[in-house]
Amino acid sequence: QVQLVESGGGLAQPGGSLRLSCAASGSMFSIYTMGWYRQAPGKQRDLVARIASGGSTIYANSVKGRFFASRDNAKNAMALQMNSLQPEDTAKYYCNTWPPQNDWGQGTQVTVSS
Repeated sequence: QVQLVESGGGLAQPGGSLRLSCAASGSMFSIYTMGWYRQAPGKQRDLVARIASGGSTIYANSVKGRFFASRDNAKNAMALQMNSLQPEDTAKYYCNTWPPQNDWGQGTQVTVSS
């Protein structure tokens, strides 16, 4: 099990940027493909981006070219840089392995509104 703590959410205006962080416990972090997920009210939790242990990334079509995932295996951490935010990006964001194998953390709320 890896314990996960997300941070960095907040309120952003359309077109703005936010950077999310994920801190993970455990010595096995570096071997896992990790994912960023989001869940809007009343909707299922969806994968936004996944990042392999070596750093290669795959993005959902809805965020491609706007969101960028990165990781630092030495620090058991990863990040999601979100640019050109849109109201439809409003959701609670979570990190987990891909596919998800751990209990979900509390997530971090991202609200995009003018």
